[in-house]
Amino acid sequence: MEPILLATVFLGFFCTFLLMPFWIKKAKQIGLVWEDMNKFAKDEKVAGSGGLMVLFGFLIGVLTYVAIKTFYVHTNTILVEIFALLASILFVGLVGFIDDLFGWRHGGLSVRSRIVLVFFAAIPLMVINAGEPTMAGINFGLFYPLIIIPLGIIGATTTFNFLAGFNGLEASQGIIILTALSIVTYLTGNPWLSVIALCMVASLIAFYIFNKYPAKVFPGDIMTYSIGALIAGIAILGNIEKIVLFFFIPYILETILKIRGGLPQSFGKPKEDNSLELLYGKVYGLTHLSIFILSKFKKKVYEKDVVKAINSFQILIIILGFLIFL
Repeated sequence: MEPILLATVFLGFFCTFLLMPFWIKKAKQIGLVWEDMNKFAKDEKVAGSGGLMVLFGFLIGVLTYVAIKTFYVHTNTILVEIFALLASILFVGLVGFIDDLFGWRHGGLSVRSRIVLVFFAAIPLMVINAGEPTMAGINFGLFYPLIIIPLGIIGATTTFNFLAGFNGLEASQGIIILTALSIVTYLTGNPWLSVIALCMVASLIAFYIFNKYPAKVFPGDIMTYSIGALIAGIAILGNIEKIVLFFFIPYILETILKIRGGLPQSFGKPKEDNSLELLYGKVYGLTHLSIFILSKFKKKVYEKDVVKAINSFQILIIILGFLIFL
């Protein structure tokens, strides 16, 4: 991997970092603002859909990588795969942005509409027959591009969006998982996927600066959908489905708990000092579980505590994944 290719990572960071203040101002001007549900006082609205700038910075980084590969390294062996992946991410990002504009308080897109639209986002990877059809010693043949690829894209996209709603949570989770995947793909002989993953990591780090507690901007579904699609795409193109599925254990647990409760909100119930307690009195997600467990050890549980607990759990899962699979 040419060292000059890493310049694409820094470019993605600076694009997102420089554009985010502009987007925060513009989003407030056009009324694209949301309540910070984990704060007791909800008078001040926070700019929404900041993931648009994350996606922009990521695209600039990846396209610069393509340009360097083409004009400096003089190779185009994986351009089809890169553009298929970008097409899927852009399409699913558009779906997320439409969902943002419809507004989560008004229901956004229906569950059926999301699944159907995200299925179309999988088509670019399906038509190039991305990945290897053999998993766990079984050759799935045409079932792999026709069934497994769309299921992977739909599953990762929708479930990554479930574990959200806390300042800095979605961005930090994306940073942790994609950093781990950049290491996995490098060790398994796919350094080009490592660079693409790091382009998103860099953009997410820039976004996190504005999204950490107390958030000045929210990511919106445009960011969570895009990250989910990228993770699924890396799993497919890098043939690392098993370890990615293992890394996704927190999201699998989140989905099970969410379905058990009828897909309730992930937020906590804020008190006047902005400490949190269970919103429903029961556990219907990892955010609720974190509040419940932390309350046994701390007198007051705050939003930052919940984010740190979930991130720590994710890091533990990733460490176990490396020990088991690598």
